[in-house]
Amino acid sequence: MDPAVLTGITQSVSTGTLPGWERVDELVREAHRRHTDERSGTVADYIPVLAEVDPELFGLALIESDGGLHDAGDALHSFSIQSISKMFVYALAIQEHGHERVREIVGVNNTGLPFNSVMAIELNGGHPMNPMVNAGAIATTALMPGATSVERWERLRDGLSAFAGRSLGLDGVVYASEAESNDRNRAIGRLLRSYGRLEGEPDEVVDVYTRQCALSVTAHDLAVMGATLADGGVNPVTGARVVSADVCRDTLAVVASTGLYERSGEWLFEIGLPAKSGVSGGIVAVAPGKGAVAGFSPRLDHAGNSVRSQLAIGHLSRSLGLNLFASAPAAPETTRS
Repeated sequence: MDPAVLTGITQSVSTGTLPGWERVDELVREAHRRHTDERSGTVADYIPVLAEVDPELFGLALIESDGGLHDAGDALHSFSIQSISKMFVYALAIQEHGHERVREIVGVNNTGLPFNSVMAIELNGGHPMNPMVNAGAIATTALMPGATSVERWERLRDGLSAFAGRSLGLDGVVYASEAESNDRNRAIGRLLRSYGRLEGEPDEVVDVYTRQCALSVTAHDLAVMGATLADGGVNPVTGARVVSADVCRDTLAVVASTGLYERSGEWLFEIGLPAKSGVSGGIVAVAPGKGAVAGFSPRLDHAGNSVRSQLAIGHLSRSLGLNLFASAPAAPETTRS
């Protein structure tokens, strides 16, 4: 059905509830403790500075949609947000330009190919396909308002800071390391421009995109950011509205199908939550109406997703009943004639 047909229809939303604060806190700490000894996976090294990160770091945070805070381990350790920024910049772009325009420019379908694939662009006539791969994310960053790249960057940073509930700063060391090694992204930017899919000068847009990926966050910050999407666009810690409820719905729908790259289907099948990962070791998963859980641990699987974070978030999805597709009978079964 055309989404426009649904405009103006009143919709009821029911997402269930979390148990009491103490029980949630106990389960967060249990999930962290249970997976602390997991050491499979490898630290990302294609961005040189990331290879220097301590692989033993492991933080877990859950923020409830009513503002309840739960941290465990290295939840306050800073790291670069990397690709997790894509979901929040996408939300800002929809807030600025609307559902239809952003969908037309960026797309919403999974490529089934690696996050930095050039082939995916060529196979689809220059269309980036979705905002969670690099091509789509660069096209999305280009949609941020601003007469100059400096203005675009400040608007973007302010928007992500509003999601986090505090001012986010640039990790200059990570930015410099990425800027020296992002030839592929610059090539993607120019290829998009050749197809008419990029607004602005490609190298300037890619520089802003590189900066957004180098913003410094913690697992706690990511959980607050995710909980803002879970809370209909209102930051549950600051009480400030960041984006509309419709924007949250659009963002989480795309993240559910594309957030963990070519592993997105497996993740949704096993865990049942919209989630976005980054090569620095972060993952944030969102349970609409309930809150968000974020993990940070640098060791990654072959698809670039944190191994410990996936395990811990999966544990909480099951123990807290977060899976969007789980249900139970509304009443005891009776014999029907």
